[in-house]
Amino acid sequence: MAIFEGAGVAIVTPMKEDLSVNYEKLEQLLDFQIENGTDAIIICGTTGESSTLTHEEHLNCIRHTVSYVNRRIPVIAGTGSNCTQTAIYLSKEAEKYGADGLLLVTPYYNKATQGGLCRHFGAVADEVKLPVVLYNVPSRTGCNILPETVAEMVRSHDNIKGVKEASGNISQVAKLARLTEGKVDIYSGNDDQIVPVLSLGGKGVISVLSNVAPGKTHEIVASYLAGDVEKSRRLQLEALPLIEQLFCEVNPIPVKAALNLMGFEVGSLREPLTDLEPLHVETLRKAMQDYGLQTVC
Repeated sequence: MAIFEGAGVAIVTPMKEDLSVNYEKLEQLLDFQIENGTDAIIICGTTGESSTLTHEEHLNCIRHTVSYVNRRIPVIAGTGSNCTQTAIYLSKEAEKYGADGLLLVTPYYNKATQGGLCRHFGAVADEVKLPVVLYNVPSRTGCNILPETVAEMVRSHDNIKGVKEASGNISQVAKLARLTEGKVDIYSGNDDQIVPVLSLGGKGVISVLSNVAPGKTHEIVASYLAGDVEKSRRLQLEALPLIEQLFCEVNPIPVKAALNLMGFEVGSLREPLTDLEPLHVETLRKAMQDYGLQTVC
């Protein structure tokens, strides 16, 4: 059984003025997501600025989210690292807190061979019982998990259950689907490719767009899975201009700006990320309004 089907939100980490984590605001965001149909929460992923959180903050965010969501929907904890032992540590702690699954990004900067990826992910999977979703985002990590590698890991580790595919390469996703024969759940890691991935047997999306439009993102997937492919396709195409603006600068810069424009007051970003350029704020605001989202500032 899949950890979830539908639209899971790669949720931002809200910050106070002093750039400490704003847990009260995180609760508000979690309620907004659940009330608007999001199917899962993914905490401390790339969108959650995990790379600039301390280990203590990282684990506190996971613990707080699991406790506050309280089984209303699944919570998947981002516990990946470019250090295998760190990934094991974070993953074991998340399991203790009651997370429903783990999201493990490919090792970044130091990268790895395909054999190294098998050893890295396998070492984490061996230390936990939770289902594991591998996160393939070579544009950010410089490291691509080949379909053959995923297929090998799925055969050797029963708890490697899913892949968040953000390579942008639909041919690779198709090969992944063929080689794994339905034994791994595939989630689109790109909001502009939800329908293409669903057409190859995908289970849904782990989404940035869901931060600002949870209901509509859920509906893209739900419509497709219910057999209304035409509606799903239409909703996907309607979202493209906003999706483009949500990635006009590196994620999560634009999506945090979008949430602030909606009045959520999620704060700024930790350096080296910086606030959205003023010109992009205006193009983002227009795309949001055209999509039907209300802006208050």
